[in-house]
Amino acid sequence: MSHDTYPHWITDDSDIPDPFGYGERAVRFLRLLKHPKSPARGHPFQLDRWQERIVRRIYGPRHSDGRRIVERVLLLIPRGNRKTSLAAALSLLHTVGPERVPSGEVLFAASDKKQAAIGFREVTGIVRSDARIASQCRISDAVNSTKRLVYKKDNTFLETLSSDAATQLGRTPSFVFCDELLAWRGRDLWDTITTGLAKTSGSLMVIASTSGRGTENVAHDLVEYSRKVARGEIQNDSFLPILFETEKAADWQDEANWHRVNPGLPYGYPSLDALRTLAKEAKDRPGDRQAFRQFHLNTWFDNSLSPFLDMALYDACADPIDLERLKHLPCWIAVDMSSTTDLTAVVACFKDDDRYIIIPFLFVPGENLPACAERDQAPYVQWAEEGHLQGTIGNAIDPRVIEQTIRDLYENFDVREIAFDKAYGQAVMGPLLDDGLPVVTMQLGWVTQSPALNEVERAVISGQLRHNGNPALRHCFANVAIHTDPAGNRIMHKGKSTGRIDGAFATWMAIGRAAAGGSERSIYTDINARPDGLLIF
Repeated sequence: MSHDTYPHWITDDSDIPDPFGYGERAVRFLRLLKHPKSPARGHPFQLDRWQERIVRRIYGPRHSDGRRIVERVLLLIPRGNRKTSLAAALSLLHTVGPERVPSGEVLFAASDKKQAAIGFREVTGIVRSDARIASQCRISDAVNSTKRLVYKKDNTFLETLSSDAATQLGRTPSFVFCDELLAWRGRDLWDTITTGLAKTSGSLMVIASTSGRGTENVAHDLVEYSRKVARGEIQNDSFLPILFETEKAADWQDEANWHRVNPGLPYGYPSLDALRTLAKEAKDRPGDRQAFRQFHLNTWFDNSLSPFLDMALYDACADPIDLERLKHLPCWIAVDMSSTTDLTAVVACFKDDDRYIIIPFLFVPGENLPACAERDQAPYVQWAEEGHLQGTIGNAIDPRVIEQTIRDLYENFDVREIAFDKAYGQAVMGPLLDDGLPVVTMQLGWVTQSPALNEVERAVISGQLRHNGNPALRHCFANVAIHTDPAGNRIMHKGKSTGRIDGAFATWMAIGRAAAGGSERSIYTDINARPDGLLIF
């Protein structure tokens, strides 16, 4: 049993059985096709060595009675390796070629109508490049309609489906190409197709996709199954895994890894120069780096959203902190209160010229410490014993402990603001306001969060953030994922349902206010200068 899932048979020139010559027949048919995107229109379809090996491996091996052994294929491959062209060619092999079944149904299935239409245009482009094939086909490709190609001689047809359309039962396909399964919504279309394939003897499904994110989707389950087949943990000769993927621990900047999982690179696709440019830009941008690794190195990540920070860079910002020296620096405090049983965070941010120095105070209910640790999958008990977080008395967060922590900071340091996420904060904010402390609430959302996240990211990358290495705060940052809207604005999310991000949330609040604050105390120092005792941002 091997622990390696890489498809070495594609490059090692090993023998691929073809007892009936069906693999050779498929290759010859594909080479007879014309492609409109070839260097000169009408040139033969480009079937490179690695693609040819895949075709032979699918169609060559047969049972003694001539039935194809392979019934399902998963091709996991990075973007830019011309999988859509291969998909179109294989679809035509079953629609107008020697693998067609009279009155057979060929499906091109994708995540949405737009993606399905891209595949269909590839198919029709090939058909229209060859007058012999085009004269035998009827094409229906009106806007906002189901795309359909009919081979008139045998009434075999190819049709597009998408996972965003209504479920279409009653399908009996002989061949299905599933495009970018990682993007499919739900599993309704998947279930419709797989149950339909079982109705026809000798049916074939080919799934081609780049790696995705998250674990709660059809694609992840299928990739996990494919890995087990590739490693020999599951014996299933009818399932062909072709996994061009990179391990998470691999060096993403090593071009040898790029070549390993991009079989088209020796033939000029994707562009090596373009990959180098993307990698250079991704070096200092964690979100771009994650996208590069996912789409161009085919690394599958458990988080469904983009990560926020490179934790190695975050760890490099850890340094012992001299509290006495901090007494001479301006300080901004941010508070993220929990409801009753979650993590509560108080973060003090000191500004030293262009540097931010972070001191976190994290709290969980002491009575529920073991249960919270199990729920959040974090060693809270150990961290509490080591002084990295505090368990408050009782089975809920005691607001008096939070209040006293803030008061102690205010007495000992040059505190300019105490910023609250207004949710759950009233019990602490009220007494502090009554005593004239500079309490403010922050308007939360992308308007305030996105620029503050940019500043946190900049400080980490440039080494201008200092923290004391608190493992509980690190846990919060490691759980942060980022959602980016179409305008490029970013907000925090939890990358894992069990992870807490409260400490990271309070940190961006504190740094955001420190970045906006001046060098002198403002009107917050004098409660009488405030019209209502509370300022809203």
